[in-house]
Amino acid sequence: MADKQISNDAILERLNAIPSVQTFHYRVEELSPGRAVVVAPYDQKLDGIFGSFHGGLLATLADSTGGTAALTIVGPETPTATTDLSIRYLAPCRTDARATATVIKAGRTLVVVGIEVHDTNGRHVATCQASYICMHSKKR
Repeated sequence: MADKQISNDAILERLNAIPSVQTFHYRVEELSPGRAVVVAPYDQKLDGIFGSFHGGLLATLADSTGGTAALTIVGPETPTATTDLSIRYLAPCRTDARATATVIKAGRTLVVVGIEVHDTNGRHVATCQASYICMHSKKR
C-alpha cells in the first residue's frame, strides 16, 4: 500500500461528494500520507446544551477527518467504513474546530487513526481514536 501514488485531488473530489462534508462546510487544510487536517466552522445555530460546539458534531468532524487520513493510505477509490470510534471531550469549543488525524497503523483491511481536535485558540477540546475497514472487492 505504501508504494502507491495517491492523488490529493482525487481524495478531495471524493470528500466533496459526501453530503455531510457539504452540509457542515468542512475545509481541508492539509493532506499528506497518513495525515489529514480538516476544519469545521462554528455555527451557534448548531450548539449543544451548554452553548458550545455540539459534541456529536465534533465526533462527526473527528470521524470524517480520520476517514480522510485513511484514504491518504488506501486511496480514494477504496470503499471504507468506520468500525469503531471513541472520543473524550476535554473542553468546550466555541470557535471553529480543527481536527488533526494521524494514521497509527494501516493493515490490509483495517486502518487505525488517532484524531486530536482543537479550537482556533489552540485549546485541546477532544481526543479520539477510530478504526476504518477497507472493503476490498473479492476477485473471482
